[in-house]
Amino acid sequence: MDVVEAIEKRRAYRSLDPVEITDDLVKELARCANLAPSCNNFQPARFVFVYGKEMLERMKPAFNKGNEWCTAASLMVAVFTEKKLDCVINDREYYLFDTGMETALMILRATEMGLVAHPIAGYEPDMVKQVLGIPAESTLITVVLLGRRSQTISPVLSPRQVEREARRPDRFPLERFAFKDRYEGRFG
Repeated sequence: MDVVEAIEKRRAYRSLDPVEITDDLVKELARCANLAPSCNNFQPARFVFVYGKEMLERMKPAFNKGNEWCTAASLMVAVFTEKKLDCVINDREYYLFDTGMETALMILRATEMGLVAHPIAGYEPDMVKQVLGIPAESTLITVVLLGRRSQTISPVLSPRQVEREARRPDRFPLERFAFKDRYEGRFG
C-alpha cells in the first residue's frame, strides 16, 4: 500500500471488532508518529497508549453520550502536548500543528496495517487526564480509538452514524478550501 492508498482507505469507522494489541504494534505506531517533522525537531507530541483491560474499562465513563461505540476499541491513544514543548516564534505557536502531524502519521500507519484509527472529540478531557495521569497543564487534543472494522454495524450507533459507516461523508470541493496564488484565487 502506498501513501495515497492509505489516505484514501482511512475512514473513521465506528463499528469495531477486537484486535490483538501487542507491545510491538504499539511501538510501531509510536515510531511512525515520531518520524513526523516538527519545529526544530522538538517533537512535542505525547501519547498514552491504553490497552490493558482494566485501563480500557476505566476510560469508559469519559466518553460522551453518542460515543458508546468507543468502548469497543482495543486500543485508545490519548494525544496531548504543551506549548512549552515546541517552538513559539513571535505569535506563532507550533505545538498543536506538530502534534497533529505526528498523530496523522500514526493514523496512516494504522490504516496501512488494516486497522481503523478514529480520532474523537467526544470525551471529558479532565476525566481522561485524571485516569491516565496526564499533567493538568497539558492540552489533551484527542483520543484515537483503534480496532478492526466490523462487518456488523454496532447497535449503539445513531442513524447518522450508521449512514456514515456505509458511505464516506462528502468532502469539500477543491474550490472551497484550496486557492491559487491568493485567497479566493481559483484554479483553471
